[in-house]
Amino acid sequence: MAASSAPIAPVAAPADARRGLMSALTAHSSLRVLEHDLLVFRRGWRSYMMSGLSQPFLYLLSMGIGLGLYVNRNGGAPGGVPYLNYIAPALLVTQAMMAAAFESAWPIMSKIAWEKTYLAALNTPIGATSLLAGDIMWIAFRAVLLSVLFFVVILAFGAVSSPLAVLAIPVAVLTALSFAAPIIAFTATQKTDQSFNMLFRFGITPLFLFSGTFFPIEKLPLFIQPLAWVTPLYHGVSLARGFSLGQVDPVADLIHVAVLAGFVVVGLFVARITFRRRLEL
Repeated sequence: MAASSAPIAPVAAPADARRGLMSALTAHSSLRVLEHDLLVFRRGWRSYMMSGLSQPFLYLLSMGIGLGLYVNRNGGAPGGVPYLNYIAPALLVTQAMMAAAFESAWPIMSKIAWEKTYLAALNTPIGATSLLAGDIMWIAFRAVLLSVLFFVVILAFGAVSSPLAVLAIPVAVLTALSFAAPIIAFTATQKTDQSFNMLFRFGITPLFLFSGTFFPIEKLPLFIQPLAWVTPLYHGVSLARGFSLGQVDPVADLIHVAVLAGFVVVGLFVARITFRRRLEL
């Protein structure tokens, strides 16, 4: 009988098989970390929802309508846009950023050094990379939920000028992660939380005020404007505002997305290194 000429399927090399197995285990483990965070969140989800609705309501009422009355009397925001419509998408982005920045600092430090949640997890098949991936997914989940709640309030205030405004939600999430990843990388290198006060006082809070949230950065002194351009919040605010107002600039928008994505990718790369050094080595 003639020998069969059918090709023989190649057998995966042991190294390739191990890499595939490790990738599958990492993905499964990170979902377990996310599941743990969601179970903890389930205990206080009602208060979180109330806060997620009340804070944007107060922000838009005081800043968008209260302060906006004076701004609108003088021609409104740039381009004659009502001040409420101008700051609403910016506040959505900054709210997601602030929440992600906080979640990447003290809660992560608690899991590393105080409650030692990570230490307990490392006694299971879960590794440092899975812990990082799971908590990044958790921060993304919170950013999505917070942004959706904020957007609902914006709709209730009638502060939407374009159907593209819904794209401000993914922009807010991307901006949140562009802060979360580098801050988590920084947190993994700290022994105490003393540096966090400096980070928020001299980093996060000034960005909230001077990244185009309440007024165009062109109103800033010339030597400060370049500092705003290189921060992720400026790009997130500009991108979300453009979608909300229907002012789309493909080239500028691609630059904004590239900068935000760059912060996320570099931040995650560094965070993976610092997590493994702190937790596994």
